[in-house]
Amino acid sequence: MDRRDFLKAAAAGLTVSTLGSYVPVFAAQKPKKVALIGTGWYGKAALLRLIQVAPVEVAALCDVDSNMLAEAAEIVAGRQKSGKKPRTYSDYRELLKKEQLDIVHVATPDHWHALAMIEAVKAGADVYVEKPISVDVVEAQAMLATARKYKRVVQVNMQRRSTPHLIEARDRVIKEGKLGKIAHAEICCYYHMRARGNPPDTAPPANLDWDMWTGPAPMRPYNKIAHPRGWRAFMEYGNGIVGDMCVHMLDMVRWMLDLGWPTKISSSGGILVDKQSKANITDTQIATFDFPGLPVVWTHRTWGPAPDPEYPWAAFIYGEKGVLKADVHKYEFIPQGGGEKLTGKALYEYDKYPEDETEKDLERHVASAVRGHWRNFLEMTETRGRPVSDIEEGYITATSCILANMACKLGRTLEWDPVKGEVVGDKQANKLLARPYRKPWIHPDPKKV
Repeated sequence: MDRRDFLKAAAAGLTVSTLGSYVPVFAAQKPKKVALIGTGWYGKAALLRLIQVAPVEVAALCDVDSNMLAEAAEIVAGRQKSGKKPRTYSDYRELLKKEQLDIVHVATPDHWHALAMIEAVKAGADVYVEKPISVDVVEAQAMLATARKYKRVVQVNMQRRSTPHLIEARDRVIKEGKLGKIAHAEICCYYHMRARGNPPDTAPPANLDWDMWTGPAPMRPYNKIAHPRGWRAFMEYGNGIVGDMCVHMLDMVRWMLDLGWPTKISSSGGILVDKQSKANITDTQIATFDFPGLPVVWTHRTWGPAPDPEYPWAAFIYGEKGVLKADVHKYEFIPQGGGEKLTGKALYEYDKYPEDETEKDLERHVASAVRGHWRNFLEMTETRGRPVSDIEEGYITATSCILANMACKLGRTLEWDPVKGEVVGDKQANKLLARPYRKPWIHPDPKKV
């Protein structure tokens, strides 16, 4: 099989049973009924990739922003085969009560992931949930426990695991041993993505139910930075750039190198440059995830230049025989002391999916990866197996990043016990594993799912 055929197979979500022979991974049956909770940017983008690859019927949509909801309903009606406009809801609980669903896609802001995913699982649906799975560790533990108790398939949209050129990099470079012994990895993000400015708080717009949008998070006054799409600027709704961007790169390295839990996590940083912004997430942070024999070091900086301008959000995996550079656009293997370099680029499929070229706000370089991720999920809904980005992988990666933020806040290294699900010998840290919920919302308990 040549590289082009390999990429096509990976992007199509096909398994290779023999050299050059493809086996479809899920059977086309009657259309599965799907609902999307959270109709913002990434929710719509991911859902439209599902419509591209499977005979599904998007039956319902939910959002607390009525304008966003109406727009999404029109877009979906124009893209799905039936042409039907999905039913719309402003409360996910009402949706789950009234609809009989096969698949629920949870694409809310992070602070809503846990409650929506848990209720969807209890309603009998398999779930595709955006990353990171949670804002605190106990939420993640409850999500995993619920998925296992109710025997539902849950895929986390950490789609680097389904990115064709990264699958190629893992197989051609790492699995073939071209790096030799691997003993260090660096992961980073140098995008200037932190919210700037300090606009005044205002009354929320009429189309937005701000109280419901806030949900279990602390109530902050409405600010135009937060909605739409800017909520990651506030720790009340997520875990900053570590929870947003480090999650992807750490998970990619874990997947490529077959790593489980880090044993110790340390971190330092803060708001060191942009002190005038209303944003309360760090603009500079370093975190070290100590895996056995392999430290993985994260750095983000939302100011200044990137050390390697071609890889501003990336992973660098170092071996005794060379280095693998990898990001969402490409990879390069550079052997130590000369020799054959290997390279690969993101797969675009405009010939097969021409709508990718014109779709508003689509990250075109990841469209094939999201399609592959959905295909893997769909296969597992048929076989009842574990998807490539199973909820447990989401729990490990999200928890590792949450612990990095905790280590930064506490100013000390944290040792994690994955069996007990707690920080070793640190009562103060363990009290931070579950954040307080705003009433009347109740924090999920992994022991009471």
